[in-house]
Amino acid sequence: MITHQLTEPQSIVVIGASNNITKPGGKIYFSIKNGTFNGSLYAVNPKEEQIQGDPCFRDMNDLPATDLAVLAIPAKLCADAVEFLASRKSVRAFIIISAGFSEENEQGAVIEQKIVQICNQHKASLIGPNCIGVMTPGYQGVFTMPIPKLDPAGCDFVSGSGATAVFIMEAGLQKGLKFNSVFSVGNSAQNGVEDVLEYLDQTYRDGVSSRVKMLYFEAIGNPEKLLRHAASLIRKGCRIAAIKAGTSSAGSRAASSHTGAMASSDQAVDALFRKAGIIRCYGREELTTVASVLLYPELPKRNYAIITHAGGPAVMLTDALAEGNLDVPQIEGEDADTLLTQLFPGSSVANPIDVLATGTAAQVRTCLDYCENKFDEIEGVILIFGTPGLTPVYDVYEALHQHMLHAVKPVFPVLPSVTTAADEVQHFLSHGHMNFPDEVQLGRALVKIHLTPEPAAEDIFLDGINMRAIRAIIDEAADGYLAPPQVSALISAAGIPMVKEAVTSDPEELKELAGNVGFPLVMKVVGPVHKTDVGGVVLGIQNPEQLMDSYANMKEIEGFTGVLIQPMLKGHELFVGATYEPDYGHIVMCGLGGIFVEALKDISTGLAPLTFPEATTMIRSLRSYKLLTGLRGQQPVDIRKYAGIIVRISSVLKHATEIKELDMNPLIAGETGVLVVDARIRIEKAVP
Repeated sequence: MITHQLTEPQSIVVIGASNNITKPGGKIYFSIKNGTFNGSLYAVNPKEEQIQGDPCFRDMNDLPATDLAVLAIPAKLCADAVEFLASRKSVRAFIIISAGFSEENEQGAVIEQKIVQICNQHKASLIGPNCIGVMTPGYQGVFTMPIPKLDPAGCDFVSGSGATAVFIMEAGLQKGLKFNSVFSVGNSAQNGVEDVLEYLDQTYRDGVSSRVKMLYFEAIGNPEKLLRHAASLIRKGCRIAAIKAGTSSAGSRAASSHTGAMASSDQAVDALFRKAGIIRCYGREELTTVASVLLYPELPKRNYAIITHAGGPAVMLTDALAEGNLDVPQIEGEDADTLLTQLFPGSSVANPIDVLATGTAAQVRTCLDYCENKFDEIEGVILIFGTPGLTPVYDVYEALHQHMLHAVKPVFPVLPSVTTAADEVQHFLSHGHMNFPDEVQLGRALVKIHLTPEPAAEDIFLDGINMRAIRAIIDEAADGYLAPPQVSALISAAGIPMVKEAVTSDPEELKELAGNVGFPLVMKVVGPVHKTDVGGVVLGIQNPEQLMDSYANMKEIEGFTGVLIQPMLKGHELFVGATYEPDYGHIVMCGLGGIFVEALKDISTGLAPLTFPEATTMIRSLRSYKLLTGLRGQQPVDIRKYAGIIVRISSVLKHATEIKELDMNPLIAGETGVLVVDARIRIEKAVP
C-alpha cells in the first residue's frame, strides 16, 4: 500500500532528528531540509531545543498533524511511536530507517509485525524498516550519499538493499544516468519491490511518468504481482531492467525425476522475467548500462555504424554486437568514397569507420553527419573516442554534443578515458548526455535489450483439453507417481498424442498384446522409477523369443509390477518436463530427449502457462536447435507440433498444482508427427 502522503507529503517529521549529521537522524533531516521539500518539516528529539537551526519538539504530543514520519530511533521504541503518530497525529506514511528488526532476531520480527499491523489498521504506508529511505521529486528522505539531482526524464529505481542501492546509483551517475525517484524498501515488511512497482503501474501517466524502471531484488515476495505489473507497465511503453541476487544453489536439488533434478529457483526467476518482458542483469555495471540505453527515445532495430580512433575497441564491440545478431554492415559506394577523401591517409570507412589516432574533431563531425544523412542503412551510431593524454579532447566532445542535439539516429558515446580525460568527460556529461566507458558492456546491453521479448499474452490455451477428465484423474489419485494407465489417460485428455502401448504382468497376455502392437517393439519395466538405471528398458525386440526372454529378465528387477510394450519408433528424441516451484508455479522445460537431457543439459525453460510464441522461442533458443531442422538430410522436427505439446501441458499444469514433477521423455519426432513414448507424473496434494 503506497499512499500519496509517502510520495507527495505536505509535512514531514523526523523522529530522532539530530544536530550531528554523521548520525542517520541528523543526516536525513539535513537532506530533507536542503533538498526540494517545500512543506512543513518538523524534528523530534527529547534532548534538543533546536535541530540544525530549526525549533525542535521534545515531545511528540506537541506535534501538529503530519503526513509522513521518518523514524531514526531504536527498534524497541518504533512500535509505540508508530501507534501514537498514526492514531493521534494522522500520520499515513512511515519510513523506518532503524535496524534491529526481522533481519536481526525473532524479537525484532515481532516488533516489525506489530508495526505492520498498526499501519494496515490505519491504512498507512510503511517503507522499511532497515532501509536508507526514499527520494522523490518532492523530497529527499535518505541519510546516504549520493543524492542525485532528480529528473523527470530519469529512471525510477526500487531496491531491496540500501547499500546496494547506493552502489548502483554511484555506478549510474558516473555514466550520466538520471534518476526520477529512488525507493529503498529494506525488510519489505509491508511494501516490497513488487508493491512499489504496482504503485508505479497504477499511477503511470503516458508522457509524464518515467519510461524506465530499474529494480534490485534480494527476494521476490510475490512473483505473480511482479509479473502482472511489470507486463502492464511494459505494454504501456515502459522498459524494465532488474537484478535478482541470491539465485545460486549450494547443492543439487533432491528430486526423483530428471526434470526436478535440473530445475532451480534461478530458472524460475529467469522464466518469470522473460514472461514479463523484464531485462535480466547480473551486476550493477550491466544494470546501469542497460538502463542508460533504455532512456534513449528510440533504439536501432539492427544496424550500427562504429566511428573510432582505436581499432581494438571497435573489434571487441563488433564481436559483442554479433553475439545477438546485431550488425555492423559494410559501408560502400560513392558517399563512402567521398567520406574517405576527407580523412587522413590510412583511414577506413568500411565500418568500423576508423579515423586513426590523429583524427580531428572536424573529421569526427563529418563522419557523424554522413552516418546521419548519407548512409541510409545505418540506424544507430557508436562513437569510440578517448585520449592518450597528449592533447585535450574538448573539441571532439563538443562536436559530438552539437551533433546529438539535432540527430535523429541515436548516438552512443564510448568515452573510455575517464581518468586521463576526466575533465572533458565531465564537461560532456554536464550537457545531460550519458557515457558508456566500456564498449563491450554497451554492446552486450544492446544485445540483451534486443533479445528480451515483449510480455507474453495472458490467454491460456485450452482448445481440445479435457480439464474435467484431468481433474478427475488427479482427484482420484494418491500421492506419488501415477500408474501408466493414469498417465496415458491424463496425456490423452490434454490432447497430446501418445504412442500406442499396453501394460500387463501376465506372460500369456503379453504374447497376445505383442501381436497387436507388432514387432519390432520396446519393453519397459513397470514399478521402478528410473527404468534405464536398473536395466528395465529393452529396445528393438524382433520376435516372440526375445519378447519372453526380456520379460523373464525384467521380472527379476526389484519393484517389478509388470511390463509396458510399445512399437519401436524412429526419429528425433525430444523432452518436455515440468516441476513446481513454490510461489512461481510450474517451470516447463524442453530439449533433446533420451540420455541427452542430462548429458548435454541443453534445456530451455518457461513459466506456465505458455503461449505458442513462448514455446516456439524456447525451442529455437536450444543450442541443439539446428539438429531439429533437418541438418544434413535428416527428418526435420515439426516445430509447430512440438510447441503445441509444450503449450498444452503448460495449460494443464496451470490448473493442476498437485502435479509436482512431470517428465515426458522421450517424445519421438518422426514421419508420424511428435508422439510421447514415455512419461512420468508425480502427484503431491496439499495436507488438509
